[in-house]
Amino acid sequence: MFAEISENQEDYKKFYEQFSKNLKLGIHEDTTNRKKLADLLRFYTSKSGEDQISFKDYIQRMKEGQKDIFYITGESRASVAASPFIETLRKKGYEVLYLVDPIDEYMVQQMKDYDDHKLKSVTKEGLDMDETDDEKKKKEEEKAKFEPLCKLMKDVLGDKVEKVILGNRIEDSPCVLVTSEYGWSANMERIMKAQALRDSSTSSYMVSKKTLELNPNHQIVDELRKKAEVDQSDKTVKDLVWLMYETSILTSGFSLDEPQHFATRIHRMIKLGLSIFEEDKEGDDDLPPLEEGNAAEEEANRMEEVD
Repeated sequence: MFAEISENQEDYKKFYEQFSKNLKLGIHEDTTNRKKLADLLRFYTSKSGEDQISFKDYIQRMKEGQKDIFYITGESRASVAASPFIETLRKKGYEVLYLVDPIDEYMVQQMKDYDDHKLKSVTKEGLDMDETDDEKKKKEEEKAKFEPLCKLMKDVLGDKVEKVILGNRIEDSPCVLVTSEYGWSANMERIMKAQALRDSSTSSYMVSKKTLELNPNHQIVDELRKKAEVDQSDKTVKDLVWLMYETSILTSGFSLDEPQHFATRIHRMIKLGLSIFEEDKEGDDDLPPLEEGNAAEEEANRMEEVD
């Protein structure tokens, strides 16, 4: 029956709209027929436009030498298409499956591979893109160059992140937060937080520590490295580290635990840009205060002299 329906694309499109969730639920629960059900699945991708493709279609379109099937989960096609995680993949010509149905998160936990190709989340550790010898050499050089900055950022952020490393999956963004291979994705965290009867003990176990991946080719990261080399105790550096971490939370699909602190830091930056200088208010000691810099100190000294 399924084979007959799938031969007619228009009929199958109508069928899939009605029963896609049932097929994916079958992937999650029916181990015996998982392979047959997987053949019936369809997905939007970074290259498919308004069409959906099968796993077989994806494999036929894979780049030469590509081993894994890349996918990204998210709330909508628009959100995953704008994700920083697929910047480099798109540039290098890789296709990424868009898994934007909430049930996809549960389905992909059971379906680890298809036709001997592993399913790899582009938002988790273990992403393997083919690299040339020159790219590998450059990567090693950058690792040594940015090692002091990575260590400093880890020291500043403490247990907020598991580690700070250089990454090669981002192109235009300065940094992203990556989850462990077997932990929840940002999208799964969002789904679980929305469940009224969630098990908090399971949540704490599955919400793994994040890895902060830096883009060594981004101007912000390189300038921060230079500033840290001059003085690692510079409070401005620490301020910027916190802001980079919190913005990466948002761009990577997570939610801020303390959005008011992030807003306060942004407002201080706005004031700095508008040359509005004022003393820190009480109660802000838990925030890394944004430094006004030498210009602010000189202005304050000048005003004292006038008084």
